[in-house]
Amino acid sequence: MSTWHEYVQKTGKMPEWPYAVNYGKMNEIVSDVLVIGGGVAGLQAAINAAKMGVTVAVLERGHAKRSGSGGAGVDHWHGAVTNPCSKVTPTMYTNACHDSMQGWTGAHVRYIITKESWDTLLDWEKMGIQIRDVKDEFKGAPFRDDTTKLMFAYDYKSRHVIRVWGWNIKPKLYEEARRLGVNIQNRMMPTSLLTIGGKQGTRVIGATAVNTHTGEFYVFKSKATVIATGGAGRLFTFEPEVTASGSMADMNSAGVGQALGWKAGAEFVCMEGGGPGRLAGHAYAPYSMANAHNTYHGTPIVDAEGKEVPWMDPFGNELKTVDDRFLPQNGQPFMLGEGIGIGPYLQQFRTNELTRNLVELIRKGEFKLPLYADFTRLSELERRCIFGMMVGNEGKTRIAIYDTMTKAGFDPDKDLFQAPVTAPEGYAHSNFWATGVNTPSSIRSLGGGGFLTDWDLKTNLEGLYIGAGGNLYGGGCHGESHTTGRYAGKHAAAYAKTAPEPDADKNQIDKERESAYNATRQSKEGNGWKEINAAIARIMRDYCGRYKNATTLNLGLRLFNELKSTELASAYASNPHELGRLLECQSLISVGELVMKASLERKASNSILDFIRLDYPEMNPPEWNKLLPMRQENDKVKVRDLSLDFHLNAPYAADYEENYQKHTI
Repeated sequence: MSTWHEYVQKTGKMPEWPYAVNYGKMNEIVSDVLVIGGGVAGLQAAINAAKMGVTVAVLERGHAKRSGSGGAGVDHWHGAVTNPCSKVTPTMYTNACHDSMQGWTGAHVRYIITKESWDTLLDWEKMGIQIRDVKDEFKGAPFRDDTTKLMFAYDYKSRHVIRVWGWNIKPKLYEEARRLGVNIQNRMMPTSLLTIGGKQGTRVIGATAVNTHTGEFYVFKSKATVIATGGAGRLFTFEPEVTASGSMADMNSAGVGQALGWKAGAEFVCMEGGGPGRLAGHAYAPYSMANAHNTYHGTPIVDAEGKEVPWMDPFGNELKTVDDRFLPQNGQPFMLGEGIGIGPYLQQFRTNELTRNLVELIRKGEFKLPLYADFTRLSELERRCIFGMMVGNEGKTRIAIYDTMTKAGFDPDKDLFQAPVTAPEGYAHSNFWATGVNTPSSIRSLGGGGFLTDWDLKTNLEGLYIGAGGNLYGGGCHGESHTTGRYAGKHAAAYAKTAPEPDADKNQIDKERESAYNATRQSKEGNGWKEINAAIARIMRDYCGRYKNATTLNLGLRLFNELKSTELASAYASNPHELGRLLECQSLISVGELVMKASLERKASNSILDFIRLDYPEMNPPEWNKLLPMRQENDKVKVRDLSLDFHLNAPYAADYEENYQKHTI
């Protein structure tokens, strides 16, 4: 079979669209619970809702067997503090996250994650996913418990981060959902949440969508809805040839879930927060080069002459042995580990790392570039675990990195692994391949903000729950997506059992149906979706980069309005796939507007959120130490004040465990 490019070169024309197209044909799917997003969070929500005896439908933009940021696999799982080997309690872990962020994270979500993680991994095991060293490949290793056969990362004493064989996680979740009778609808681009009376702020009773293969229109009616979608990876930059390989995220992520919620009247907090666009491109393929961070934690780094870079504890004391790198030192209760969706860490919870003055030492010539990872200085078990087991299971590395390098002859028993050669500042953080040095400051990654939820993971909208990692205030990374999806699915099912039947508004459906096909009726001379996406990213970089003020933000909002009424309104889609991409662009604009409006409301700079207002330069003024929940009502922005510790204030109890026990199912 010819490739797409071979076909065009051979015939001189584009291939015909392979599916029968039927724009406007309307289909209706009714279920007790609708899950929007079929990634790891969405399938967990669907599985656990179905287990409670309700009917479940999943609306997925790709194919749920491999879709989503977690679809490629995972090698370690954070927050599993209730596993039988852990020395960390849920309260200890939650307080460490909350205090590290100085309160700027949803600690109730963090607590739910810690209480659900180990049980979720046990569910994994029943599905056929390996969470233990069942073949005794690493028997006797310091990171392994020989009784349970569990293996741990980062902190070998506290033992709350578990190494897993997660390469097949997505197919297994997909199989389990199918076994339980979940109605999975793939290739669906959602366009709206259905609400009572078609009004913002009322009960959510389903969604509308367009099939990106056939172009058919779908109406999903449900008693309860779970949004379990990813982030907005194409918001600040659109260079797919660059970012696809240089990102841990799924480039299909277009902020669809956030846009749906924002337009329906859901509340969001901290959408003004973010960080450098380290994982959004202009870097290197994940784990493709030497570093000493995350999966490669503990790896020895040497310079061009074989001189080893020292490792330090968080207090600046040099670690004398390799074993010390994996153990908390004096003054450290435990190490949190990397990749849990929080920014700064309190000193006592940070992982041990390469010396912090490496940049200065390189400038002085004490270490000569290039740097290398020297796995031979690790024990055989540690070496095989890091480069073999972990790189062999982490997302986007099993084929692209592990298989490619191994087939090319790389042998960690004798070969060095080169780090990227960059400016000295690129070595300030030990994750060299994701260095922000090569990325302009105007390119940002959203982070820390998202849907505001209660202890049920329910939004302010009746019937709408959130199960996700990056777009949930207090969420995190891979494991956190599983646990919050699992928890939200249960609560959605419980609500659906007593909720009234959905009564969708015909006018809302007709309006969405008419709007969805606008691009199919335009002249072929119009712009395509790629031009629109590039324009969105340019507006965000120019007017909502790291440094912003009221003037730039308002100009950005004006430009988005102009883009919607001109280029986007006349954009052309030649097939259902392109139509879906243009609808994604509408979602990206909605998220961009949300970020800009949130940025306008916070009239102060904030170091934790990495938020800088040039017209309000004072950093962290006490009177702005508060959340600003935002929602839309009659298309007008409504903002209120909320304390950072709202989750422990009335109507909730003042204790994490008490709240959890009142709300868990």
